[in-house]
Amino acid sequence: MATRTKKTATAGELEVEETAAPKKAAKKPAARKKTAAKKKTAKKKTAAKKVSARRKGADGELPTVEADADGEATESPRRGKGPHYLVVVESPAKAKTIKKYLGSGYTVKASVGHILDLPKSKMGVDIEHDFEPQYEVIKGKEKVLNELKKAAQGVDKVFLATDPDREGEAIAWHIHQQLGHHDAYRVMFNEITKSAIQEAIAHPRQLSQENYDSQQTRRILDRLVGYQISPLLWKKVRRGLSAGRVQSVAVRLVCEREDAIKAFVPQEYWTLDALLQGPSGPPTFKTKLSRVDGKKVELKDKATTDALVAELQNASFVVSKVDKRERRRNAPAPFITSKLQQEAANRLHFTAKKTMALAQRLYEGVMLGGEEGQTALITYMRTDSTRLSDQAVAGVRDFIGTTYGADYLPEAPVVYRTKKGAQDAHEAIRPTSLEYPPSKVKAHFDAMNDDMAADMFRLYELIWNRFVACQMMPAVYDQTSADITAGRATFRASGSTLKFPGYLAVYGATLTPEEEAAQEKARAAGEDSDDDGVGELPVLDEGNVLTLQKLLNEQHFTQPPPRFSEATLVKELEERGIGRPSTYAAILSTIQDKKYVEKIEGRFRPTDLGVICNELLVKHFPHELDAAFTASMEEKLDQISEGEANWKAVLQDFYAPFKETLEKAEAEMRDVKREEIKTDVACEKCGNVMVIKWGKMGHFLACSNYPECKNTKDFKRDAEGKIVIIEEETTDEKCENCGKNMVVKRGRFGKFLACSGYPECKTSKPISIGVNCPDCKQGYLTERRSRFGKIFFGCNRYPDCKFAAWDRPLPEACPSCQAPYLVQKYSKRDGPFIACPNKECDYRRQIVEPEAAAAAAAATPAPAGTDASSAA
Repeated sequence: MATRTKKTATAGELEVEETAAPKKAAKKPAARKKTAAKKKTAKKKTAAKKVSARRKGADGELPTVEADADGEATESPRRGKGPHYLVVVESPAKAKTIKKYLGSGYTVKASVGHILDLPKSKMGVDIEHDFEPQYEVIKGKEKVLNELKKAAQGVDKVFLATDPDREGEAIAWHIHQQLGHHDAYRVMFNEITKSAIQEAIAHPRQLSQENYDSQQTRRILDRLVGYQISPLLWKKVRRGLSAGRVQSVAVRLVCEREDAIKAFVPQEYWTLDALLQGPSGPPTFKTKLSRVDGKKVELKDKATTDALVAELQNASFVVSKVDKRERRRNAPAPFITSKLQQEAANRLHFTAKKTMALAQRLYEGVMLGGEEGQTALITYMRTDSTRLSDQAVAGVRDFIGTTYGADYLPEAPVVYRTKKGAQDAHEAIRPTSLEYPPSKVKAHFDAMNDDMAADMFRLYELIWNRFVACQMMPAVYDQTSADITAGRATFRASGSTLKFPGYLAVYGATLTPEEEAAQEKARAAGEDSDDDGVGELPVLDEGNVLTLQKLLNEQHFTQPPPRFSEATLVKELEERGIGRPSTYAAILSTIQDKKYVEKIEGRFRPTDLGVICNELLVKHFPHELDAAFTASMEEKLDQISEGEANWKAVLQDFYAPFKETLEKAEAEMRDVKREEIKTDVACEKCGNVMVIKWGKMGHFLACSNYPECKNTKDFKRDAEGKIVIIEEETTDEKCENCGKNMVVKRGRFGKFLACSGYPECKTSKPISIGVNCPDCKQGYLTERRSRFGKIFFGCNRYPDCKFAAWDRPLPEACPSCQAPYLVQKYSKRDGPFIACPNKECDYRRQIVEPEAAAAAAAATPAPAGTDASSAA
């Protein structure tokens, strides 16, 4: 079968047409001398060609064959003069899924992400020559690049099928530049299904210069900010810190929320409820004081409340108004990236990073077994659009009608409005096919030998339910509200019962983040909300006289704004236009990995390091760290991708004022490293005043008579801001030289044991983590820090024993091979997990605590100056 191609004059797309191969000339009589075996082989080949020719079919599909038995995307040899194509994707898992949908004329290879990037050792941007980037092959990617080049040799066409976003466009451009193939095209698909893959291959397009320029501009902006502000923080605060165009704004939001909490002054207020009984008797029901003298009630102190209570004790409670109506609760829109992260945090308690890692695997494909094999279950998971394809909507409407009945199906498809400023490049996140309901695939997930399988299934079920729910009828409630007059006071009672579940039949009654925020806003404003009423009220009619059972008066205090959770911080970033769908998870991970914020009880708090860096950056870079400015830069990046702005002009407009600000900051920024703040605390060793200094472990107290007196103390501040010295932790272990108790101290390389008799006795030793050294069998393992601040674990007998490991050993024997210890590991794909150090043992289990992920990730810090936004 031969293939001819033609370019359309308008869109420049490549149209692939399949035609029958031309017939060959008749053979000469000498061919009759072939052996019977050769005739048999030729007959088989002819039959195979006929089958191949019939694969085209009436529907115009590309010729396809099944993948190899192992499903691997291996290079197929050229056969005769037939065409051969190379398809390049990012992920090996995606390559494995796609391979089975393409024919033997296709080789599918994975680039494993980016192959080129700016160098880590320098800025890599030539500012003097129009911000020309200086890309280089990423260390460790040489082998992958060579394999791609080898696979591209001699193929007719190269299809660049990297992710359908701007970052994927940049990866495609770099691969195209490195391969140098004369006939390369971009293919994009929102879902990894047979129809979507074949449609994309049949209608490729040219690479988008605009999308590439937009992503390149983002990368250069991040490099300009990170690689010029970060060294300033190294000089003034601590070496190894990083600043980012987007991550620093996220830290600022957390710090500003903490400042608001500290500055908050609680205000006293009181509430008054009445427990009443209807004319027909029990049960009682609760009503809330709504108005006094026809005005909104404000009970600010106990005296006012007690006076009103005394006044109402003998009042007659009469029903003055009854309102009965239907209330509808509409289904939420299908998932976009930010909403998926928020709902997964609220319902499943997943971090944003974990949610995206699981979604990536669902998108690339999971093994379902049997003939289905590696199958993609959801569409592309980085999107800000609620749009759904007509085919998907038609399919889910059929499913709803069949599964739940006609009463649950709206007359027309439900269309959701995409927010202003959304790129709308892809559909909303949804299942790729309604052939895989959670009930059908659960057994396959349960059978997987994968610690992440259970969580993958829970996320898939959430996405499935949301997609089905978004096209269902609203939930209908019977709502009853009653106003009850007692003297000059008016109480309100509300109740509701579910009349028709609608979409709640599949998605459940939990409030969405938007609904919760709306209710909280109403309550903070003191507005009445009928949604607060739960359960039924007794039958009430106007004029009914009710019996007062009890008045309930309670004291309250206004609450400060809550600290950000993962869900609410993502929501804040989204609402302010900071970052893009692909960046939220990376932003949250980066600010934790860099120790600018910490998560305590699921809420973000700034660390001392985060507060100091934020204070310095906001003071000296107010424009660059302004949320509105960051959002405006995102809009300019959108304009570049749409061809409405020049990327070099955008960079020039940004860099000219930034350079002036940078030069001024270098001269005026306070030197936190060298500053000393006097206190009223006296040194117990020499009597001189103690001063607050800043070190690698944060603020500490040091004697002002240094270096003559080297006394130091850790401290904290009480509720009134006064300094409270933290006494050293004393252990029962005795010093081997002088017999005094050993105490726990903090040093440059972490905690260690030191003699309490210091400086007379300078004995010190590392703290054991509870695991004996596997090499020398004599020492024990301790936690240490390298000179670059990275944690590792080594033997206490160093340098006699040089055992060292990056992964944390755990004092637990392997239940599979009985190895004396296990190790805590971390991968970007699967998050934190525990495994056996024995390479011949495959024991492994998942860590469920999200905090462990941050701790493990912190052991591999990102290069200074990198920014989460570069992942967009």
